[in-house]
Amino acid sequence: MLLTGCEIIMEVLAEQGVDTVFGYPGGQVLNIYDALYKNQHRIKHVLTAHEQGASHAADGYSRASGKVGVCIATSGPGATNLITGLATAHADSIPVVAITGNVPMELIGTDSFQEVDAIGLSIPVTKHSFLVKSIDTLAYTLREAFRFAKSGRPGPVLVDIPKNVQVDKTEFEPMCKVEKTPDPSPDKELLDEAVKLINNCKKPVIYCGGGVINGNCSEYIEPLAEKCGAYGVFSMMGLTAMDCENPRHLGMSGMHGRYAATKTLTQADLVLAVGVRFTERATGNKAKFAEHAKIIHLDIDPAEHGKNIDADLKILGNLKESLKYIFENINEKSNPDWDKEVETYKAKENENRVETNALMPWNVIEAVNKKASDDTNIATDVGQHQMWVAQYYKFKKPRTHLTSGGLGTMGYGMGAAIGACMATKRRTVLFTGDGSFGMNLNELATAVSQNLPLTVVVLNNNRLGMIRQWQSLFFDNHFMATVLDRKTDFVKLADAFGAEGYRAENIQELNEALDKAFALNTPCVIECIIPNDENVLPMVPPNGSVENMIIK
Repeated sequence: MLLTGCEIIMEVLAEQGVDTVFGYPGGQVLNIYDALYKNQHRIKHVLTAHEQGASHAADGYSRASGKVGVCIATSGPGATNLITGLATAHADSIPVVAITGNVPMELIGTDSFQEVDAIGLSIPVTKHSFLVKSIDTLAYTLREAFRFAKSGRPGPVLVDIPKNVQVDKTEFEPMCKVEKTPDPSPDKELLDEAVKLINNCKKPVIYCGGGVINGNCSEYIEPLAEKCGAYGVFSMMGLTAMDCENPRHLGMSGMHGRYAATKTLTQADLVLAVGVRFTERATGNKAKFAEHAKIIHLDIDPAEHGKNIDADLKILGNLKESLKYIFENINEKSNPDWDKEVETYKAKENENRVETNALMPWNVIEAVNKKASDDTNIATDVGQHQMWVAQYYKFKKPRTHLTSGGLGTMGYGMGAAIGACMATKRRTVLFTGDGSFGMNLNELATAVSQNLPLTVVVLNNNRLGMIRQWQSLFFDNHFMATVLDRKTDFVKLADAFGAEGYRAENIQELNEALDKAFALNTPCVIECIIPNDENVLPMVPPNGSVENMIIK
């Protein structure tokens, strides 16, 4: 059948199973938006307040659902506004397809109105970028974008479509949904070596990263840990790989990890690292990272093998296949001495806990945790509140934690929370700080327009808390540009946007506000007044190790 480029875009999106797109219209995508108007019966368009919000929403949609998220923006500033969101998705290996319009091919390179080199800008922050120069390659290119986004190590892909390609016509042939390129199977000889190492160790740890979530293989982590007597330790991206109620779940390790997790990883004699990148925030001093352990590194991306940590055994291939084989072939065993040792680390971790009725970061998070169901989506922005959530929230199911781990993007949370809420139709909670919330609080308008069951919990310390913490610890209390001194009234702000707003200064007020918020299926903002000088502890200083850990 003979279709225009815009009609082909709609057909390909529909055949790829896309039911929701996030975007913002503009001159060079008006034809695409006209096609969206005619396809409202099968593709829902969510108008965000800003293109960055659209890219973060597509990211959150993907993280929560496991599908490819889609966003649309016009040329020039529309395309440039997507870049931060694409970089965020790229850093965390999240499959997103971004469609941008551009000026007609004959005007490219002439500095015409709202022209920008979207390909040149996006190449460093995407898995791949396409410029569609001809209508004849449009359908193929869009399908390849979806294949690229979800194959191997996932990531964002940009497709830039000039105006003339959108309006030209060509024959279109429907096809089935593209499947991801099959992951390579792991080398069985290397897996057998891994089995031998695990069978012979006495202090095993399974160290899980975001690859476990992206690879949909978290189902193997808990039984594997139980079978070989290992403990689960997690990067921030891997936190939901195991039910936190399992006593073998020790939580996040690294710079702001929990004491027991970081100490256990340091004392292990074997580390089975699954889908992790070994970044400097996670490892600290690389020479002292798990220095007593044999390290087995399972990953889908060969570029990660030996990049940061040179593992003793590097196994490339499908993580689910690797974990299944290892689980089925290792011996069942217990390590009672290791269990006793780890229990002492757990006990030490709880020594500094002080119960109080005043609002503190941990009891705010725990109060929300008690009200929320196990499948509630929990999004965060970036800063101290992000680390407190990683430390204290008890995640029980995969894909319920949405956070910018690799890029550390302040302002990520609102868009991501909207995307997750749209994807799952479930209640979503955004933990944010007064600094981060200020970055993209305009997306509260989107949450209200979509009537989403989204609760925003603002931990307000009137500070850029994490920067203040570093200035306190490492810059002799030179507090520059971190005391906000803003007069923003978040309750009134919520009302202005059409949401419900509450303020809490103690636990009783917080619980009352949460009861009201969770009884509604509409957006709410709860401002929590917390101390302005509270630090995220424990903390391993940059390039430090567990011996340098600041505990209190």
